[in-house]
This record gives sequence, structure tokens and C-alpha cells, in this order.
Amino acid sequence: MVCLYLVLPCYNEEEVLPDSISCLIQKMEQLKKEGRISYKSKMLFVDDGSQDSTWKIITKAQAVNHMVAGIKLSNNEGHQKALLAGMFFAKEYADIVITLDADLQQDIERLDKFIDRYEEGYEIVYGIRNDRKTDGYLKKITAKAYYLLLKHLNSGISLENCADYRLMSKKAVEALESYPEVNVYLRGLIPLMGFNSTTVYFDVKERTGGKSKYTVNKMVNLALDGITSFSIRPIRIITMVGFLVFVSSIFMFAYIMIAWLRRITIPGWASLAVAIWMVGGIQTLALGIVGEYIAKIYLETKHRPRYHIDVIAFKE
Repeated sequence: MVCLYLVLPCYNEEEVLPDSISCLIQKMEQLKKEGRISYKSKMLFVDDGSQDSTWKIITKAQAVNHMVAGIKLSNNEGHQKALLAGMFFAKEYADIVITLDADLQQDIERLDKFIDRYEEGYEIVYGIRNDRKTDGYLKKITAKAYYLLLKHLNSGISLENCADYRLMSKKAVEALESYPEVNVYLRGLIPLMGFNSTTVYFDVKERTGGKSKYTVNKMVNLALDGITSFSIRPIRIITMVGFLVFVSSIFMFAYIMIAWLRRITIPGWASLAVAIWMVGGIQTLALGIVGEYIAKIYLETKHRPRYHIDVIAFKE
């Protein structure tokens, strides 16, 4: 039997955590009775610097149930780094690690399928959403456009609707630990490792309480990380656009010279204004894109730690 650790990042999840812990305990007990996982298996909650009673709920549950464990980060480092903290801690004890969200919108009844795929010889099993029924119209459209953009930028990400609901073997997590970058985008980084992998499809449920902590700002930042961390094509697009604007200016200069030689008066206020605004917009956009890459280089060269673990609630 394999030792399974579930890693669940939490940020101000006091409204859903008691129900989530109860559901997970039932599921883990079922898997143990069926002989799918060992008695040493646990669920590891990673408190990502919560401001509510999230950590209190975790420690209370850990005191009465040996399957519950928790680590508390000293600061709010973000979802991706909280996942890393949990996985790197869990790999010291587990054969396999499955990451999922603490609100349990990701169907835990599919845990059996993840374990099945691991037993078939896969080191990584990706969870793929069946649909986006629980998302609003705007989020559906932007998500579709985002994955299409990633595909065309050749960022290495080919799995549309790939979530952070995934299984990784101990070997895969150890390999992931060798990647030192501070700007972490796991949905792009993990596929780059090249281990034998497959997928499991799952349904997304409605939240049982509270609101999603993934704000629009956090989603935009995650999207930018996905684009700029795995492709330099945006820089090359800037070069191509700059070249096209330069070629266009040569043709425009030739047109103006011919018109001047023919003594044709060219009314130019409107066209001049449009040209200035267009070129100015392109330059500003280009500076912004280059700035994103420079900012990433700046952060990476500092070699700052990704996170600090403040407290550990754990019993073997």
C-alpha cells in the first residue's frame, strides 16, 4: 500500500474548513479500509498566512485525529508557493502527493482514479476539469482565451483546463525541488519535467461556504506568470512589430516624397495624430512586456527564499 499525503493550501478558509476536514477524513478512512493507502497517510493543510481562525481549526482537528497535519507559513506567499511548501514537506514521508483546494470544489471521489493511474506506472497524474459550469461567463471566455494564447506562445503548456488537482510521485516531487526559480507557475513547470504522465477528468462543485480567495488581481498575476515564465515569444513579437512599423514608415516616407514632387497637398493632421498614437501605444506596450521580463530577472537574481514555515502541527 502506498503512503498518500493530500496537500491543501488554505487562506482564510474558516467557513469551509470544518466540513472539508470531515469529508476528507471519511474519504481517507474509506481508502484505508479498501487497502488503497497505508495507515500512515495524512492530509496536510498549508495555512498561507491566514488572518482568520483557519490555523486554529487545523490544530484543533490535528489534536483529535492523527490523519490531520498542518504547516503555517509566516506570511501570505501565494497559492503556488503554498503548494510547494506542502509538497516538499510531504515528500519526506509520502510515496505519492495529491494537491487540491481546501474548499473541495474538486471532486474528492476521483482520488481513487488518481491512485489507479499511479499504480499503472504514471509518475504524474493531471486533474482536468470536465467543464466550467461553475464559472461566470466572463471567466469562461477569459480562460479560453488564456489557454489559446499559451498554446500559440509555445509555452510548453498543452493541457487546457488543467487545475492544481494533481498527483505526483515522490520521485517527481524530488525532481521539482531541483528547480530553483522564485516565480513559480506549477501548471507550466511540472510538464517540463517530462515524467510519464496521464490525466483524470473531474467535475467542479459549488463552494459550500465563503467566497473564492482567488481574486481577479491574483488570477491576472498567475496568468502573467504563465506567459512570461515559459516563453520569450512576446519579446520576439515586439521585435517583429517594431520591424513592421519601420517598414511601414519607409513606404509612408516614399508616398509623401512622391506627393511632394507632384505638388500634391496631403491633409495630414488626422493621419499624423493616428500614427503618433499608434506608435506611442506600441512603444508603451513593448516597454511593459520588457519590464515584466526585467522584473522577473530582478526577483530571481535576489535568490530570496520562497517561503518560511512558522509552525508545524504534525505527528508521525
